[in-house]
Amino acid sequence: MSRERQDLFSRSALAAFRLNGQFLSVAEELAKPAGLTAAWWQVLGAVLGEPLPVSGIARVMGITRQSVQRIADLLVEKGLAEYLPNPAHRRAKLLSPTDEGRAAIARIGPGHAAFADRLAQALGEAGLAETVRVLERLSGVLDGLAAPVTETASAVTEP
Repeated sequence: MSRERQDLFSRSALAAFRLNGQFLSVAEELAKPAGLTAAWWQVLGAVLGEPLPVSGIARVMGITRQSVQRIADLLVEKGLAEYLPNPAHRRAKLLSPTDEGRAAIARIGPGHAAFADRLAQALGEAGLAETVRVLERLSGVLDGLAAPVTETASAVTEP
């Protein structure tokens, strides 16, 4: 049964990698008319609700702090975001969108809504909701399993 589980795990990973590429491609197309890239949109989107430090954005997005730092600096340079003082940490400034950054995100809205409608129509409303639920559940489970992977591997190889 372990081989079957390995195959399922491999298939799910390959599907997720392909899905990531597909999402990035769609995001690039949606962001382009607003003068943004998918990565810029992703970082700006992470701070629309509240300013966050770069490390917090990286945690939410599941990517490295260094990647977010490069994008955040670029967004600040372009006037789409700004760094604000962080009352909780002197050196870790908070990233916040500027009015220009919020306007750029707003320009993505109509295309984003149209694509979401097409996706819901293709999958069905219930199918889309179930897909989101399963992906969020898988992500949560992987978060819980990620840390002890090396411990499990070493326990298996030790007598």
